[in-house]
Amino acid sequence: MQPPASEDDLAGQTALLLPGADHCPYAAVVVVLTLTLIAPVCCSVMSDPAFELEDYLLQSLRTGRWVPRQRLPTERELSEQFVLSRTVVRRVLGQLRERGLIEQRVGSGTYVTEQAPLLLAAEGTRTSEAPAISPAELMEARLLFEPAIAELVVSNATSADFEYMDRCCHEAEAAQTLQEFEYWDAELHRAIALATHNGFVEQVFAGMNQARAHGDWGELKRRSLTPERRHAYQREHRSIVQALRQRDPELARLRVREHLLHVRRNLLGN
Repeated sequence: MQPPASEDDLAGQTALLLPGADHCPYAAVVVVLTLTLIAPVCCSVMSDPAFELEDYLLQSLRTGRWVPRQRLPTERELSEQFVLSRTVVRRVLGQLRERGLIEQRVGSGTYVTEQAPLLLAAEGTRTSEAPAISPAELMEARLLFEPAIAELVVSNATSADFEYMDRCCHEAEAAQTLQEFEYWDAELHRAIALATHNGFVEQVFAGMNQARAHGDWGELKRRSLTPERRHAYQREHRSIVQALRQRDPELARLRVREHLLHVRRNLLGN
């Protein structure tokens, strides 16, 4: 068994994985979290209407019905075929995009990526080895990771990043269904991670987002989300974006942590 990493080793890993992180007091937490908690996600059955669509898409990719560079059916066609809203279809496609299986080209459509067959083969191997991630474990990881990246967002986010965060907030507030709200809720957190402009952070967050999209998370969210709680989440989202836009890392970190603690209390009762 290898001895535990020394402080110097951890500092070296932190500097390698998160350039410029020596200025962030929480950077080491991100590295420890990633090296010890963020395991490959075991994709269990989705307990919402989107599962049938996701299963169809994955089976089509695994069986070779669609090959690399081939164009997928349009969002409208998938929406009509599976009797789902365009928002739900977009959410499912977004999850496959985050896994690197498809790419979406503006004005052209959705295509299978060159690396999709290899990624699916690797996922199959990892799924047989990795334990399922519970909602409690996911919240524990999110509480360590998401507040810690606030300083990178403050340092690196562009005006376009903030405009997209505003759009996510607006769309969530205007959502008519739980599925639409959940899509834009998740998209806001993803937009914040992308605003770090750090590929390592984006990869770690994509793994957490996959866990959020599968298993028991959706069922817990549906049972716990009341109109009052939804309005509270929307206010908290706005306060997070405002703190980030003000370039205040301490306030942003505090706002993110308060929001996630609120979500955890509502989901898990602790």
